[in-house]
Amino acid sequence: MKKLYYFFSLIITSAFLISCGDDDGVTAPLPTGNTTVYVLGELDVDGISGTAEFVENDDNSVTVNLSLNGTPDGGTHPAHIHFNTAAEGGGIAVSLGAVDGTTGESSVTFSTLDDGTSITYNELLNFDGYINVHLSAEELGTIVAQGDIGQNELTGTSKVFDLEERAVAGISGTVTFSERVNGEALAVISLMNTPDGGSHPAHIHMNTAAEGGGIAYTFTPVDGTSGMSKSNIASLDDGAAFGYDDILEYDGYINVHLSAEELGTIVAQGDIGQNELTGTSKVYDLEERAVAGISGTVTFSERVNGEALAVISLMNTPDGGSHPAHIHMNTAAEGGGIAYTFTPVDGTSGMSKSNLAALDDGTSFGYDDILEYDGYINVHLSVDELATIVAQGDIGQNELTGESMTYTLNEKDVAGISGDVVFSERVNGEALAVITLTGTPEGGSHPAHIHMNSAAEGGAIAYTFTPVDGTTGISMSNIAALDDESAFGYSDILGYDGYINVHLSADELATIVAQGDIGSNVN
Repeated sequence: MKKLYYFFSLIITSAFLISCGDDDGVTAPLPTGNTTVYVLGELDVDGISGTAEFVENDDNSVTVNLSLNGTPDGGTHPAHIHFNTAAEGGGIAVSLGAVDGTTGESSVTFSTLDDGTSITYNELLNFDGYINVHLSAEELGTIVAQGDIGQNELTGTSKVFDLEERAVAGISGTVTFSERVNGEALAVISLMNTPDGGSHPAHIHMNTAAEGGGIAYTFTPVDGTSGMSKSNIASLDDGAAFGYDDILEYDGYINVHLSAEELGTIVAQGDIGQNELTGTSKVYDLEERAVAGISGTVTFSERVNGEALAVISLMNTPDGGSHPAHIHMNTAAEGGGIAYTFTPVDGTSGMSKSNLAALDDGTSFGYDDILEYDGYINVHLSVDELATIVAQGDIGQNELTGESMTYTLNEKDVAGISGDVVFSERVNGEALAVITLTGTPEGGSHPAHIHMNSAAEGGAIAYTFTPVDGTTGISMSNIAALDDESAFGYSDILGYDGYINVHLSADELATIVAQGDIGSNVN
């Protein structure tokens, strides 16, 4: 019915226009039925917005009908088509007369630009331009409504990236990239709590924020008063083509700076494109070791490209310190060589940020690899004191599940020495074994073994622990197999017919300082 109504309305309107030709007998142009509507968004004056309807006429002219809501009664609002995008700004291409504030309407028909260049409906649909509607002829600097047209029209597809707080508390926000019909992009940075009157340079940089990199693209500076920046992205600063689709795949990040004079102060920052975080992450504990009070976590966050952002966060690191950190091969109990080198932990902030894409030997190494890796992390006191581990934790397949079993190790041949052994399950089914004894002599080294059978029966050695350190009373071992190399993990321990002996020394194995049944031999 709507189509039929429109058809008869068009016939009646056309007949009326034919009968009402001008005084010279020239027939008024008739609409062909092709129309395109563009949105005119609110800008400097709250509540004023609307549309611009482009109508194709049969004489190759174009009628532009502006319709605004919220214009003040009695007002007159000049309107123009400008060259370029609204984000870039440009000179007047076509004057569209003035919108009547009382009705919010205006209509003008033309077939040329203001400079006399001919323009058709189809050419306007591909025009590189935008429309401004001004508050008045005397206040052209106040734009009440604005919208991109032609090839600059937005498709409705957009991507938002977070810009997180950095050096100045409270400043954070987003950047939104919106696709244009021509494949370019409108970039809108929106920040909270920027200082009034400030001007904040902003750039797309190469690489991840954790790695750092040179400037690839320069945005319009963020206005401190509004917290806003609008830019059109069609190419990088070096002239290379760069549009909406390129942004989604780009290896880059955004920095917003405090001022042109203080570029070293980053107020907001965020990874973009392939470096965006997916929201999937994994946290591992880094426990206190040689320096009391220093502990924390490492968080691995997955990127869209499969790489990972690694953030080490430690408490109580000394101000001004720099603490080397590495992923090592094997479990912490076993020890192993360095596989990956993190950015050192800053002692003042306790933080380190690194991008993981490959191991130190160049082997590809991303988020999924981390979750399966046979490794652990060491954080060292300093580059000159690498032997002093301030924090440590198993990662990947070596992570502990939280399941554990404790067995008592009773005093035996030497008075005052006793303790326990804790077996903790790993993700891979293996076990961390921690023997803790009290009363061991400083400087001593106490061999320890799992034996077959119960302690009352006695039996041969099945597994050899790392010797107990007499000074600390501690031994840590990873259990994956017995000494004969048969598989032996956490679940095997719980059902094993065995017992543990801790000996006075390698030369005095007959002297048992602590002993206890394990597995099936314990009620």
